[in-house]
Amino acid sequence: MNRTSTLLLGIVFVSLTSAASAETPVTADVMAALVETDWRQPDPANVLYMELPQGMIVMELAPDFAPKNIVNIKKLVAEKYFDGLAIIRSQDNYVVQWGDPAEDDDARSIGSAATAISPEFSRSTDGVKIFNIDSRDAYADTVGFANGFPVGSNGEQVWLTHCYGMIGVARGTEPNSGNGTSLYVVTGHAPRHLDRNITLAGRVLSGIELLTTLPRGNGPLGFYESPDELTPIVSVRLGTELAEQERLDINVMRTDTDAFANYVKSRTFRREDWFVEPTGRIEICNIIPPIRVD
Repeated sequence: MNRTSTLLLGIVFVSLTSAASAETPVTADVMAALVETDWRQPDPANVLYMELPQGMIVMELAPDFAPKNIVNIKKLVAEKYFDGLAIIRSQDNYVVQWGDPAEDDDARSIGSAATAISPEFSRSTDGVKIFNIDSRDAYADTVGFANGFPVGSNGEQVWLTHCYGMIGVARGTEPNSGNGTSLYVVTGHAPRHLDRNITLAGRVLSGIELLTTLPRGNGPLGFYESPDELTPIVSVRLGTELAEQERLDINVMRTDTDAFANYVKSRTFRREDWFVEPTGRIEICNIIPPIRVD
């Protein structure tokens, strides 16, 4: 290809990008045009409320992707396993993890919950409706959203992706060594290399700032090294265990609507006055479905 052809290709690319950008609404306009049917209320049976001394963290579980692990997590919650345990790790630009800080010999009983769960790193695409995102993803053939959660797919399998705020089931070396007794939340960059290596079980809807602002652990991988560094967990409850007036009136933007398609476009082609370059590209973890708390 000669120099002239290369320049012409560059001109065509810029022209197409500019045209697409000019036709795209800004995010503020997309949000202002939303109607009630563009929102959904998470099922209280799949919402966890974790109370820390600093406040409440609300999380939505994803049983379509990790059903066995979530059954175990719900058993642990119902039997109040997490009450009085602690945040045990805060690794800079990575994750915050909680569980039992005791050594194995003194670890708390897990009651009727299973000690080992088969890993649920991915599942069949059968029955999963994916809203695809136009993205040159490094870790999946296609990416998008399914039931409000960020996913990757190779056409046969689909899996949740390690975006900011996602909840993972901590494990050791053995793939089936996670059982939900220790969970973590992504609080930094998206560690997508963990996709399909750890079971993801949901995402934080509200209160993540209570985790991201915790002091960093000085031990290996950000683990705390002394008891006085730990943040105690007051309680963890399912939404169905709380009285209706105690639940957060929270709504999540649906990811299967024309409104969400417009939202994705508005985040891909940035037309706000501040932007000089509209970008015209986006990654799955740059798109977090908006949350509304009434």
